[in-house]
Amino acid sequence: MSGDKNGDQPPGRLRRMLSRLTSSTEELQAEELRQESAAEAGSRRIADCADRELVTVAGTLRTVTLRPRAGVPALEAELFDGTEALDMVWLGRRSIAGIEPGRRLVASGRISHARGRRVLFNPRYELRPVGHGSESA
Repeated sequence: MSGDKNGDQPPGRLRRMLSRLTSSTEELQAEELRQESAAEAGSRRIADCADRELVTVAGTLRTVTLRPRAGVPALEAELFDGTEALDMVWLGRRSIAGIEPGRRLVASGRISHARGRRVLFNPRYELRPVGHGSESA
């Protein structure tokens, strides 16, 4: 039996390696986003955010679209942190410099629900550097 105990560690590593090899690209990207978002100081997982709560979340923008609401321009962006997606809506805006698909950011505001999805209206946000890791001078 003691031989089995010593043999547990390598099969665990092998199991994790096989799991990564058989996971889809989307699953791997979601896991990477979960880890990166968890590293952002003070941010919460989108899946854990409750309605009408003040939150700070971090993730990557998947889509950015211009969709008028009641005749007023509205820029909408979908933020994904690896756990769930969140819609961000800036009313009265047609575009915002730096708000583009693939960009990482940290956003904060009061979360609400619209059309069955979590939404932040006019959130405060901080764009993260493009690329992996932060560059320091």
